[in-house]
Formats: sequence, structure tokens, C-alpha cells
Amino acid sequence: MPQICFYFQLHQPYRLGNFNVFDLENDTDYFSGDNEEIFKKVSRKSYRPMLTLLLDLIKRHPEFKFALSCSGVFIEQSLEFEPHIIELIQKLVKTGRVEILAETYYHSLASLYSEKEFELQVKQHGAVVKELFDYEPTVFRNTELIYSNYVAYQVEKLGYKGILTEAVDRYLHGRDRTKSYLSNTDKPLPLMLKHAPLSDDIAFRFSDKNWPEHPLTVDKYIKWVEIYPEDHSVNLFMDFETFGEHQWEDTGIFLFFEKFIEEFSKKSYNKFVTPGEEVSKLDLTYLDKYDVPDPISWADVDRDLTAWVDNDLQQDCINKIYELEPLVLKINNKELTDQWRRLQTSDNFYYMCTKWSNDGDVHSYFSPFDSPLEAYRRYSIVLADLVIKIDKENQPQQKVDN
Repeated sequence: MPQICFYFQLHQPYRLGNFNVFDLENDTDYFSGDNEEIFKKVSRKSYRPMLTLLLDLIKRHPEFKFALSCSGVFIEQSLEFEPHIIELIQKLVKTGRVEILAETYYHSLASLYSEKEFELQVKQHGAVVKELFDYEPTVFRNTELIYSNYVAYQVEKLGYKGILTEAVDRYLHGRDRTKSYLSNTDKPLPLMLKHAPLSDDIAFRFSDKNWPEHPLTVDKYIKWVEIYPEDHSVNLFMDFETFGEHQWEDTGIFLFFEKFIEEFSKKSYNKFVTPGEEVSKLDLTYLDKYDVPDPISWADVDRDLTAWVDNDLQQDCINKIYELEPLVLKINNKELTDQWRRLQTSDNFYYMCTKWSNDGDVHSYFSPFDSPLEAYRRYSIVLADLVIKIDKENQPQQKVDN
């Protein structure tokens, strides 16, 4: 029986309001969408019941442990709309069996476009995690598990001890996804790879009645896990909203997870591990390298960046937002900088995705907009307004004649 590593991602973006051309230069709030309503709905269905269940399972099963990653924009909305969520996470961290992972504060794609901005956002995230949870992360997970050799190079410079990412067959070359690897960098870092089939059996297929393995039972799932050797790690990485939001309570998802932890814990040789524990015990001498020259992610069947940068709409917006970096930072206006960084959140570009087939269905499900074109319309108008603000701030002050 291999060990199991659970990691759950907590993230909610700031969604754009119905901003139009008549709002230009009117100081209208960009993020006046249904953020509070959505956050409270997801909190009621997912965050509260699942965090409560996790705390109960930790109390009942001394060997149970896992990792959480909370984006900065998730933390901001928790503090504003549902502070009880932060209190529950604080209780979990205080048990000593919950690891908090490092990431970009704004759940951004900065690692692909600006090394400086990436570093600033990671440090900003680390500061808020230290302040709220009295915890200093040692392992990094990038937005949407985006990874490449260049991303590893940036993370290594920031002093982290390991990275989580996706297991992509075109770079594994037939090797096991249940083993740890090394980054292909001058100073290699250990990498833990997501087991996509077993993770997605819970996250995406659990309630799919057309899935040949439906219904997924605990006994069946444990058998699938048990096929791996003792020295392997089954890394189950998924969105926290899997529990209660993507898979509703009436599917039995909470009961499934609770029973799985109970049954897995009954066997003394079974083991849970956190990412930090795993990377700290690895002997790097015997690890193969995971060479990833082109970025990968955990999104869609392609496991690449096409969810965010595939079409002209996405490329137009993302290039413009990062072109503004020197102008925004020169102004040094906290409110303006925060608006610019919220617009970097990867969800904004995800909503513009025009991929079809099953991937397109997933994108449509997660988007608050009627279409990718509507997502682009709102974003581009907001971006135009932001540029107007920046231009005004950067105009030289005219001297007043005495």
C-alpha cells in the first residue's frame, strides 16, 4: 500500500461587474459582480461543511493529515464575507497536521510573464499566511499547477524546498506518476506529481452516471490505490469545491470521503503524508529528472496553457495587462496596483476560452458570463479604464505660473 498525499485548493476570484463604455472615467467599481453572493453560497455548500468534516476527521484519526493552498483573493473574501472560514482553517493548522502551501497571492499567471511580479506576489502571499495562520510555507504550488523548467528556476531562487505539479505523459515517458522527481534546473528541487486519474475520479467523475465505474464505492477506490507499491505516493490533488459545490452533498461525496479516511486508517501500515514531509525525507541522489521545457498545468485533457492563452481574445488581454507593469509600479498607488493585480487573476482569461468538446463544457460551467465574448467585452472595457487612470497618474504635473 502506498502513502497518500491530499492537497486541496481554496480559491475564489473577484468577478467583474457589468462594466460598460458609459462607466469609463466614472470611478465605477470594477469588481461589483456577485462576489459576496457566490462566496456565501459556496461557503454554505462546501467550505463550512468540508472544513468542519476535516477537523472532525483529524480529531478522530491521529494519522490523518493533508495540505491546503489558499489564494490571497480567497483569503480577502473570506475575511470580508465569511470570517468563520478563516477561523476553521486556523483551527486546522493549529493541529500540526495541516500544511499550508505557497502560491501567488492573486492566483495569477505571473510566473509566465514577469519574474519580478511573480516574486512580489509569492512574498505577499507568504506574508498573509504568516500573519493569519502563523505558518511559513516550504513547498510551492503554482496557479493551476502550472510548471516548467523556468518556473522551477524561479521557485528555487525564492528558497522553497519542493513543488507540486501535474504528471503529464509526454514528459514522463512511461515513468510512474506515483514517484517523486527532480526539476531540470541547476539546483534541482523535488517534485510531487498529481495522480490525475484517481484525483479526477473524485473531482469530476464521482456523480457521472454515464461513467462505467459509477457508483464509486470506498472499497473499489481503496483497491485502486492499493495496487501501488509501498514506496510510492498517490498524490490526490483537487479543488476544495469538489466537496459540496462541484459534487453536491446529495451525491454522497461527504459520506464517501469520511468513510474512505476511516477505512484507509484501519490498516496500520497505511499512511498519510503532507508535501513538506515527503520532500524533506527524499534522497535526491536517486531521483530522475522531470524535464518540462514547455509549461504544463492540471487543466483540461491537454494539460497545457490553452485554457488561458489559446485564442486572440485571451492573448490580447493578457499581453496588455502585463505590459502595464512598469507604469503601474512607477505610480506606487496601492488601490491602483491592487486593481491591476486582481485583473491578473487567471480566471479572467479562463472565462474567455473558446475550446469546445468536453473541455468547453467545463469552461462554460465555471464561467459567470453568457459567453467568452461577453467575458472579453467586460474585461477589455475595464482594462481601457485602467489605462486611462494610469495615463492620468503618469502625466507630468503642470507648473502653475505665479
